[in-house]
Parts: sequence; structure tokens; C-alpha cells
Amino acid sequence: MSKATLVIMAAGIGSRFGGGIKQLEPVGPNGEIIMDYSIYDAVEAGFDKVVFVIRKDLEKDFKEVIGNRIEKIVDVDYAYQEIDDIPDTYKETFRDRTKPWGTGQAILCCREVVDAPFLVINADDYYGKQAFKEGYEYLTGESQKDRMEICMISFVLKNTLSDNGAVTRGVCRVDDEGMLSQIVETHGIEKIDGKAVAKKEISGQEIDLESPVSMNMWGLEPRFFQILEKGFCEFLSRLEKSDLKAEYLLPTIIGELLEEDKLSVRVLKSKDKWFGVTYREDKDAVVSAVRGLIEEGVYPAKLF
Repeated sequence: MSKATLVIMAAGIGSRFGGGIKQLEPVGPNGEIIMDYSIYDAVEAGFDKVVFVIRKDLEKDFKEVIGNRIEKIVDVDYAYQEIDDIPDTYKETFRDRTKPWGTGQAILCCREVVDAPFLVINADDYYGKQAFKEGYEYLTGESQKDRMEICMISFVLKNTLSDNGAVTRGVCRVDDEGMLSQIVETHGIEKIDGKAVAKKEISGQEIDLESPVSMNMWGLEPRFFQILEKGFCEFLSRLEKSDLKAEYLLPTIIGELLEEDKLSVRVLKSKDKWFGVTYREDKDAVVSAVRGLIEEGVYPAKLF
């Protein structure tokens, strides 16, 4: 049994590799992609297994681009997120569905290959070393409680903004005990005159740059799969046949469980600067940031 597993949600990668797929844009000096740095940091922190959530039709190409390399460093497994991977009761109802079911289903797909506490991340986000250290220490700690407690690694809002356009962030409210009390999904946050402003909000609401935000980095345990499975059936039962776009999303699921007082969420903090290729123009900034981290000695020039 693994001590702690890293689950990377990569099923959103497009059907063509190389030609503009942002998760696979080289950002390191030897063609490294963002996922390489996440895996390097996770293994260094202590994670001993990596599970890639991908689409079955991309398996061969995905393994050629990254999977086969990573198998030489750490135990690797795959989970497959498919649109028709839903309970038989609903397959006929949603046979015309072409949009993936979202991050909740992506994690549910891992239930056969994850048997240890696990950390969930996005394939195209760089999180930094501190986040993986915090996550690993929490997941391998001796905190077996009757009531389910999970963790979220939060980032400082100012460290997660793009210079090239608006972003959506889950702005968190954290109580004095370090527990999550609410996530407010906030759209259209931009850097304006050194401030963070949510322009899509009615008043052009200014948000404190020091606010903790969620970047979809969650620490979960295997019994969470039971909650996801039950919740997915309930989600599908409420959907109209004509609704082909609704998604079963992890932050929404956790937010609802929090409101219903069915679990608690410990908020861990990372001061590292997040980056990702949200916009095409972001790539140069990411390449520059990686170069800077190598020059500072945070990473070797050749990772693996």
C-alpha cells in the first residue's frame, strides 16, 4: 500500500499533442512540462505513487510524452475519465453528452487504483515545493478522526494572478482555528493598478491581495470515494436530459458538504507563487519563472 498518492487530473488535455495543448507546452530547458515539476516536488516531499487521470484514447500518446519517463522514478498508475462512465441507469438518458462530467467524476474514476491518502492537482498548474510538503505531512499524519476531515492547500491571491487577463479563483474564508468556513467562487479577477479587482462583480469589487484562494489542490482519503459515488448519482438524478453541460465539480461538492456540516476542511498555506498557462501570452512568463527557479538552485537544469 502506498503511503501517499499524487492524483493528477489530465483528462482535459486535447486530442492532439504538441500543437498548442497548454498542459504539454515545454517550459523547462530540456523540454520539461509543468507536470514534470509537480511530480519532482511531490516525490521529493515523500509521495510514492502517481496516478494520471486521462482519457483512454490518449493513453499511447500520453505515455510517450510523460508517462513512460515518470514510471522510471515512481510507481505510476492510470485512471480513465470517460463520458459514458456513469451508472447504467443514466446511460441512455445522457447518450448525447459530449462534455466531460467535471473534476468530481475525474476523482471518482480513481477509486480502483488509489488505496492511500491522496493529493489532487491540476495538470497545468505549477504549485511550488511548499504545497507538496504541507500536503504530504497532513496526509501521512496521525489524524484519524470519526468525523471526516480533509485538507485544502491555499495560496495567496496576489501570487496566483495573470498579467494577461482575468482569472477565476475560489476566495476562501478561514476561521481562527484554520478551518475552511466558505469558498466564494469569484470570476473575472484582474490586476488593476496593483490591486485585485473582480470586474464581473456588480460593483467592480476589490479583493484583498492577501486573501487565501483555492487552486484545486485537495488532500483526500479513500473513503471520500463513497461520498463522491453517492453524490454523483444524486447529481445525475437532478439533471434534465437536455442539460448537456452541467459538471460535477469538486469545489462545489466540498462546499455543499461543508454547508451541510458533513465534513471539515483544514486549510494549509503555501506562500509559493503559482503559475500556469491560462493564456497563450502566459507561456513566456512561465518559461522565465522556471529559468529563475533553476538559477536560484530550486531545481536542477535537468529534472530527470
